[in-house]
Amino acid sequence: MHPVLQTVLGLGLIGVILLVVCRPLGTWLYRVFTDDKHWRVERLIYRTAGVNPDSEQRWTRYAVSVVAFGVASVAFLWLLILVQGWLPWSLGRSQNWHTALNTAISFTTNTNWQSYAGEVGAGHTVQMVGLTVQNFVSAATGIAVAIALVRGLARATAQAIGNFWVDLTRASLRVLLPIAVVGGILLMLGGVIQNLASPTVITTLTGGEQTIQGGPVASQEVIKLLGTNGGGFFNANSAHPFENPTAWTNLLEILLVLIIPFALTRTYGLMIGDRRQGRLVAIVMGTLFAGAALLTAWAETAAATLQTGSMEGKEQRFGIAWSVLFGTATTGTSTGAVNSMHESYSPLGGGLLMLNMMLGEVSPGGVGTGLYGILVMAIITVFLSGLMVGRTPELLGKTIGRREITYAALASIVMPALVLTFTAISLVLPTARDALLASGPHGLSEMLYAFTSASNNNGSAFAGLSADQPWLNLTLGLCMFVARFAIITFTLALAGSLAEQHRRPATAGTMPTHTPLFGVLLIGIIIVLAGLTFFPALALGPIAEALS
Repeated sequence: MHPVLQTVLGLGLIGVILLVVCRPLGTWLYRVFTDDKHWRVERLIYRTAGVNPDSEQRWTRYAVSVVAFGVASVAFLWLLILVQGWLPWSLGRSQNWHTALNTAISFTTNTNWQSYAGEVGAGHTVQMVGLTVQNFVSAATGIAVAIALVRGLARATAQAIGNFWVDLTRASLRVLLPIAVVGGILLMLGGVIQNLASPTVITTLTGGEQTIQGGPVASQEVIKLLGTNGGGFFNANSAHPFENPTAWTNLLEILLVLIIPFALTRTYGLMIGDRRQGRLVAIVMGTLFAGAALLTAWAETAAATLQTGSMEGKEQRFGIAWSVLFGTATTGTSTGAVNSMHESYSPLGGGLLMLNMMLGEVSPGGVGTGLYGILVMAIITVFLSGLMVGRTPELLGKTIGRREITYAALASIVMPALVLTFTAISLVLPTARDALLASGPHGLSEMLYAFTSASNNNGSAFAGLSADQPWLNLTLGLCMFVARFAIITFTLALAGSLAEQHRRPATAGTMPTHTPLFGVLLIGIIIVLAGLTFFPALALGPIAEALS
């Protein structure tokens, strides 16, 4: 079967499953964050932490809580990695200080960029106590911020947008943990390993030696995908048979990546009292995702001399279609997992995966980050559309004035500013250029992909870049931290500004934001802004390589 046709059928299968699953999950998320009651275990956590769960926070205090929690998480995880040699199940693994700092920032910011090979950089204790925990709470942080922005749109003349500690706790205990338990069991039934075994050295049939790694893989795998974190227990990531053994587990892992981002669109519609708005956001996300997958599948087929397409860098058990669907799902969200090597894609195929991230990862985006990212783009679209046609720039009865568009614009330019600035600086520094495997346009693509991945809190790698060196570890870490928390801060400021407003009734001059026309405008604005920002860089990298 032709890979493009396989991709179409795969998209259909994924779409049907998401329609079945995301409706009840979206409703559950709505109940979680509108429930007035606290579970007994939650009250115990609040008492231990000294938190009043019935007290809500202004946006400033909410933002301080998010950033402070992030800084504390980085410090704890950095220390844990540095002292892992004294911990049980360390297996003799270690990281130098700048690699450990990069790793700590990476997992705290929901990025999971790994400058180290998964098998040798972290022992089982660091995996379980450090990395897995951050996979939960970093994902929960994204959900909390998205819910705070939705509250800002839903409320009128309000000073508060919720309580971060309550939102964090509920997202972790009521949403992520139950799904992770079920998903982890399903992955183990599919063949993903889960043990505390030390590496085993075996003798092969040819007389050579091979080291077989063990570890708590399924428990790490499920939350890295469900929380759109990414990374890999093994260096080969989800191309490794211990992480992703079969076509069935491959489908499950793709679904784990997508279910919460799409389910949150229903939550959004329920919280604002207009399900049409949530459906439109889901359709826009789905259109961008499907379009990217089909274009990438076409690029991988058109670039090959064989009718079956290019299999370079791809697993035989997945083929082109399911490699492309996995790659599109993880670059369209903030998930750094891969089941094929993106550098081995055709120049246009690899460029399209890079473009998925450059859109701001809104197709459908990460857990929480996708929803608040596309709502920021919706606000920009409302403002620009209002200017073009002379209508009042409003979203859900809230006026998009100077303050609101300033916060939205600042949130949207943080990522491209980091990507282009640090890519340019790194390409003129000999120490950074020495890390490139290739030269010319492909070398540019390697560096551009790395900073795009870091600044979008994605974490996937283009390969070919030896990133474990002080300059790249520190600058990539800086991009991860600033992109994560600066965008969150501007988003929460936007939420606070919207919550303070009165809700204005719709008039003849109000642009409806639930119609197909607005959906087309939103898609257009997302693509045009990314194109205007990144086309020169893409033209010098993957496009130039394709034309050559």
